[in-house]
Amino acid sequence: MTVPESRDIVVVGAGLLGLATAHALARRGRDVVVLDQAEIGHPGGGSHGGARIFRLGYADPGYVAMARRARELWSDLEAESGQRLLLPAGQLTFGDGLTGLRRAMRAAGAPCEMLSAGEAAARFPAVTGGGPCVYEPESCVIAADRVLAALAASLTDVRCGVAVTGVQPDGGRVIVRAGRVTFSAYCAVLCAGPWTSRLLAGAGVAVPAAATLEQVAYVAPAGARSRAAGSGPVTPIFIRHGSLSPYGLPVPGQPLYKVGVHPAGPGRAAGPLIDPGDLGTGTQPGQDPGLGDRLSEVVRQYLPGFDPRPVAAERCVYDHSPDQDFIVDRIGRVVVGSGTSGHAFKFGPLLGEWLADLATGRAALGLPPRFSLSRFGGAAGSPG
Repeated sequence: MTVPESRDIVVVGAGLLGLATAHALARRGRDVVVLDQAEIGHPGGGSHGGARIFRLGYADPGYVAMARRARELWSDLEAESGQRLLLPAGQLTFGDGLTGLRRAMRAAGAPCEMLSAGEAAARFPAVTGGGPCVYEPESCVIAADRVLAALAASLTDVRCGVAVTGVQPDGGRVIVRAGRVTFSAYCAVLCAGPWTSRLLAGAGVAVPAAATLEQVAYVAPAGARSRAAGSGPVTPIFIRHGSLSPYGLPVPGQPLYKVGVHPAGPGRAAGPLIDPGDLGTGTQPGQDPGLGDRLSEVVRQYLPGFDPRPVAAERCVYDHSPDQDFIVDRIGRVVVGSGTSGHAFKFGPLLGEWLADLATGRAALGLPPRFSLSRFGGAAGSPG
C-alpha cells in the first residue's frame, strides 16, 4: 500500500484561480502542491491566451468594489514579479444598462464618463458603437500568459500531467488521489474549472455547473494601417451589453485585436454546451465555422479599421454557475473555487486570497455571501 504524501494544502487546477490561490498560500508560508492534468496555459482550459480585460465597469457596486480591490493586488503582483502585467487601455461600454453602470461605478468611487454617440465617434474613431457609451479610463489589458508564468514561478511544487481522480474526506484530513500518487492534506482547494463538479460529486458535494465551448478570433489592421508591436494599444477595449455581448481588446505586444462574444449563460451561450470529459487533455478543440462567421461580423460592425478575416482563433472552455456569480466556499476540508462564467480573470488575485483564507480557516474579509454554495439550496460547511 502506497503511503500518502503528507501536505498542508493540495490545490487542484493550475489555471488562474489555482495558481493565484497557491501563490497566496505560499506567501503565508504554507506547504502547498498544485496538480493539473495538463500543462499550464494549455489550450483546452479557460486561462490560456495572451489577453484579458480588466475593468471596473459593472452595474453592481459590489463587483466594482471587488475590481478596485483586485487592482491593488495586481499592482502587488507586478511589484513582486518585476513585470508589467496590466497595460492601460481605456474602455467604451455600449448597449443596455448604461445608466445603472454609471450609477454603480460612481457609487463605488470609480471614474467614468458618459459620452454621446457623436462624442464617442470623434474621440475613438477606431470603434463604431452606434450609440452613447460609458468611457472607463482605468480599464486595462491583462497580459494573461505573463500572469500565469509569474504565478507559477513563485511556487516550488507544481505538477503538470497529473490527473486527479478522487477527493475524499478522511477524518480530520482529506485524501486526494492523482494517478499513482496519493496525498493526505489538511485541506484541498478545487479550482479545476468545469471538472470541479465531477470531482466533488465523488465526495458527496454538489456543485451546480455547466460548461460551454466558446471561440475568440484575432484580427489584424486592414490594408496599410498598422502599428509597431509593443507600442501600446491604440484601439480601446469595447463591449456592447445585450443578450449576447460582443467585445474586443488589443493584444499586448502585437498589432492584433482580439474579439469575442460573451455568453449570457447556459442555454444562451455563444458556444455549445459540452461535457468537459469529451475534451482531450491539453488539446485545442477544433474551430466552429458558425462562431467564426459571427466574430467576423463583429469586426465588420464595430471595427472598421480591421480585416474581418481572422489571422488566428482560439477555443475556450467557460465554467458557468447558474446565476453567473462565482462559487467560493468551504465544505469541511474542501474549498471550492468555480463558476467563473467568463468574467473572473480580472478578479484573480482577490479570489486567490479568499480561497487561501478559506483553506487556512481564516475569515475571508469582504467575501460576499452571494458566492456561497448555500444559495443553490445545499448546505455549505464550516472550516471545521
